[in-house]
Amino acid sequence: MSMLKSMTGMATLRDQWREPNQGADQENTPGWSWVWDIRSVNARGLDIRLRLPDWIEGLEGPVRAAITKGTARGNVTLGLRLSRDAAQASEKLDLEALRRTLGHLAAVEVEAKSAGVALVPATAVDLLTLRGVLISHTGEDDPAPLARAILASLPELLTSFEAMRQSEGAALAVVLGAQLDRIEALTGQAAKLAEARKDQMGAKLQENMARILENSEGMDPARVAQELALIAVKTDVTEENDRLGAHVTAARDLLAQDGPVGRKLDFLSQEFNREANTLCSKSQASALTSVGLDLKATIDQMREQVQNVE
Repeated sequence: MSMLKSMTGMATLRDQWREPNQGADQENTPGWSWVWDIRSVNARGLDIRLRLPDWIEGLEGPVRAAITKGTARGNVTLGLRLSRDAAQASEKLDLEALRRTLGHLAAVEVEAKSAGVALVPATAVDLLTLRGVLISHTGEDDPAPLARAILASLPELLTSFEAMRQSEGAALAVVLGAQLDRIEALTGQAAKLAEARKDQMGAKLQENMARILENSEGMDPARVAQELALIAVKTDVTEENDRLGAHVTAARDLLAQDGPVGRKLDFLSQEFNREANTLCSKSQASALTSVGLDLKATIDQMREQVQNVE
């Protein structure tokens, strides 16, 4: 059974801190909750973009490794949003930062006074809003337990993400299978039209040869026959039909394989298109040209779908 995967998918997971309270120190048991969000779109290779809290060390490496392990191609964006329970959150004054800030303010006031610039006095509220003076206590002093809890929830997210990609891949396999059936049917139709065209082309070539010999004195009949035979070879589409049939078989084999096959299918779709173009250029008959154009349209549709296959 095919395990075709799509490069497009998304998944979201909400989780929270589950470790039990350790003793009476409430600050050592953060009341955290978080939301994972992962999305991917098609890409030529694997491009992973992470949006993680920069104050929690040890997240990026394991997260990137986990994504790489299960994903071969795609532009993957993963984000992590953290929130703190209001009852658990607390703030404290950084006295050292406050002293530095007051010193800077004093220096500014001296310079402003010497320049004749009057400043509005700073209030206590103004000072508390300055960066670094008032610190929100969020467990940054020891984020390792929180990091472990967050990483423990990552496999569930990636499992959901993988399931969605496989579901979309299964739908893609059905669509691609139907398009290959259509290409196979059109190839068979082209082969029948080409076979029926042989007698007509043979009669037409003989007629052309007789007309040329009648109107060309001294022309070597053997040379004329050789040129006409060369034209017949150039308009023969047997090889194109054979290669189209072989490509259909190869594409079906790829769809039945496990693992990433998107690049191979993309290359194969280019080969499909090349054969259809050649068939149209050789057709020399409106019915066969019509079939060739239908082939090109179906191949273009297939190639669009292939862009989403991992």
